[in-house]
Amino acid sequence: MDKGISAEIIESYTVAPRQERIRLSDFAPGIFASLNSIKSTKKAIKKGRVLINGKRGYSGDYIWGGESICLLREEEPKQRATLEINLEVQYEDDYLAVVNKPAGILVSGNKRFTLQNALGKVLKPSSRRDALARPEPIHRLDYPTSGALLVGKTVLATQLANKMFKDRTIIKSYLAVTIGKQNRFGVVQDKVEGKAAKSEYKVLQSHPSKRFGFLNLVQLTLHTGRRHQLRIHMAGIGNPVLGDAEYGTEGLILKGKGLYLHSHSLQFTHPITHKAIKVVLAPPKKFFKLFAERLAEL
Repeated sequence: MDKGISAEIIESYTVAPRQERIRLSDFAPGIFASLNSIKSTKKAIKKGRVLINGKRGYSGDYIWGGESICLLREEEPKQRATLEINLEVQYEDDYLAVVNKPAGILVSGNKRFTLQNALGKVLKPSSRRDALARPEPIHRLDYPTSGALLVGKTVLATQLANKMFKDRTIIKSYLAVTIGKQNRFGVVQDKVEGKAAKSEYKVLQSHPSKRFGFLNLVQLTLHTGRRHQLRIHMAGIGNPVLGDAEYGTEGLILKGKGLYLHSHSLQFTHPITHKAIKVVLAPPKKFFKLFAERLAEL
């Protein structure tokens, strides 16, 4: 490794033999667990965190096959932007955590006010050798959605959990309040942005409403993870989520109450300890004002 490089290597990848060359910027996305997007991978390359055979890699470098590509730990800035919010930790060990995301906050991004910037304040540092520089959300919840969010604390746990999401072995259940008369059960498989998508719903309780016709407490199971999938699917069958200003019917919202969509539970086998994990989070109080008795039974 170049003498000027002192940061710790946190991930490595050996390139299999290739028939054709490919640029690093095109090859690298997806090979590192702690870089969960093309944008974050390109940013890491630009910052000099990606090495090819021990030397700094650049976006235009060609990969031929047989190279060792490494990712360096991100250096902590002198003053990292942190955020203090009332963030409930529902489960935590040395590898993973589940937090209760409040509605009205971004999970991650370039802005300071994101859930990711608050994780370092509420989660305990991992003692593992492959601990991430800071905890990383493994999946996403929309800005107006509340509830269970899985967070990675080590490189290996994050990598394995990402694979579990890809393989659909993590069961994600949501609660929503929808508008209009709705069938008791159903499966929606309409494509979202041209990609296959599948959502399953079960109406737990319905009652008539002068303003909305009917309001329904619905349990939703997400079988794929497309952006805004549940909201699009419910709107597509004529039962938009209450408070959905983007996909719902204009004017049919409760002012100041936001979106009635909550990540209710996560169920999976722990990728490191192999223990069965199930985290269930009660929805916000606004749900109980509409369906208190039924929610008390869950």
